[in-house]
Amino acid sequence: MDKEIFEREILKLGIDLDENKLNKLDKFYKFLIEKNKVMNLTAITDEKEVYLKHFYDSLTICRVIDLREYDSLCDVGSGAGFPGIVLKIFFPHLKITLIDSLNKRVNYLNELISVLSLKDIKAKHIRMEDFSKDNEEKFDLITARAVASTSLLSEISVKALKIKGKLLLYKGIFNEEEEISQNLLQELSLKIELIEKFNLILENSQRSLVILSKEKKTKAKYPRMMSKIKKELL
Repeated sequence: MDKEIFEREILKLGIDLDENKLNKLDKFYKFLIEKNKVMNLTAITDEKEVYLKHFYDSLTICRVIDLREYDSLCDVGSGAGFPGIVLKIFFPHLKITLIDSLNKRVNYLNELISVLSLKDIKAKHIRMEDFSKDNEEKFDLITARAVASTSLLSEISVKALKIKGKLLLYKGIFNEEEEISQNLLQELSLKIELIEKFNLILENSQRSLVILSKEKKTKAKYPRMMSKIKKELL
């Protein structure tokens, strides 16, 4: 994806553009590629591919929600910084917490935050199921991109979500009947708000954006221990 095409396509998503944001994105790319030489962050390194499959893909969230209406966001399994860092660049008002279970990635993320001079964003080295227990009903929006199953992500994240807050999952090919059970929705007090299926521009690979909204307070027993979650998915 050429940068001109990238700029044109994100304008179609209703995202405001300026040179400062584009410069930060360019710095992000260069930092990612340099760090990727010494640690495993991404298999995609070609600039055009990164702009399409990481940067643009992260911003497709704007197809389904207006991030200007949100204040606090938690990104689960942030990895190389997608979508969390990208969303912060384009929506600087967001107060963002990035969660990753690998300390090397957390160190990379915090260094990237410093390089890009981003404020009100931090990366934490912790498992989401543990973070949720100590941060109940803290976030307006929780995101996760290609991290785990819908059932697992929902359980480890939902406690940290405010009532009426939204869990937004970036997926590829998605079968709601296989991924979302009535038991899952009932136990975690979640409601399917929207499932948006589309093809990524230029390459036409399938994408899905899944929005689950939290209807009431999470039961005290959730999230369970990870060993039990994996053994007995909701």
